[in-house]
Amino acid sequence: MRPARPWVRVIIVTYNAGPWLQRCVAALAAQTFRDFEAVIVDNASEDGSIEALRLPDERFRIEGAGANLGFAAANNLGASGCEADWIATLNPDAEPNDAWLEELRRATLRHRDAIMFGSTQIDAQRPDRVDGFGDVVSIYGTAWRGASGALISALPPHDREVFAPCAAAALYARDAFLAAGGFEDSFFCYVEDVDLGFRLRLGGGQCIQVRRAEVRHVAGAISGEDSAFSIFHQQRNRIWLIARNVPSPLVFLMLALQIAVIPLTVWRRGRGGWRAALRGVAAGIRGLPRALAQRRAIQRTRTLSNGELARMLVWDPRQALRHAPLFIETNPGALTRKVV
Repeated sequence: MRPARPWVRVIIVTYNAGPWLQRCVAALAAQTFRDFEAVIVDNASEDGSIEALRLPDERFRIEGAGANLGFAAANNLGASGCEADWIATLNPDAEPNDAWLEELRRATLRHRDAIMFGSTQIDAQRPDRVDGFGDVVSIYGTAWRGASGALISALPPHDREVFAPCAAAALYARDAFLAAGGFEDSFFCYVEDVDLGFRLRLGGGQCIQVRRAEVRHVAGAISGEDSAFSIFHQQRNRIWLIARNVPSPLVFLMLALQIAVIPLTVWRRGRGGWRAALRGVAAGIRGLPRALAQRRAIQRTRTLSNGELARMLVWDPRQALRHAPLFIETNPGALTRKVV
């Protein structure tokens, strides 16, 4: 008989996910840990993937959003009314290994002070390569999935603390998620997980990257990693991320560095992406008044010091350019950077 209150609610936000959705659901149904419920939030898909979807059992249900709300708002919709102690987010283009939830559950017992947990994302098209091992933020205002493209064998063998989890396969303490207001709806998609992780970090939250909790991820399978859509949202949301979260005086340094970073990132997009990047920058600037208004509420609840935050950021421009991971030492003493 299905328990009245499962340990975790898994939220899968889908929009025209095609055959990936069924594979994701099947992989979730095959989990060795079975005390979960799954809410599939459909952002008004038009490709027939929802109509064709076969739900494995009564733990799974579909929630129609009625429109394309984006990843952020749709996850918030999926989290509404949650009674489980934990909320997991899982992309429809990610297939968890059968022990994924079990490994996350065990990690919560090993790291009882942590409120965020990330998964080891393996590149589905290159299974010897890392798709992501925790979200990283630099003093230059850029953010990325750590160790992306590195060999799996180069990863540390055990759990490590990182800045924030990638929401393609993440676990959040329900109370912390809801107290923070979940993801910021206005981000729509991209960088919204870094923003949530940043806010939880400012409140003193800890994030653990769980080495053995593995998923195979087809990065950009739905929206396209280098599409005009993704480039626009990444550029726009990065500006809002800084304005909302980075405390003074670090925010002034980061914004000053953006003067150099924005032209560089626009140029690196090439002929096919620079227009989208510039539109994203313009939209980010137009949205600054709202972001700054939100900033006041976010900074009022901050307990993390500037020094502690500074040690969680990548400062070396070479590491930022190659999207290196940053592991945070949890032992007593100063935090140190360790790079794969």
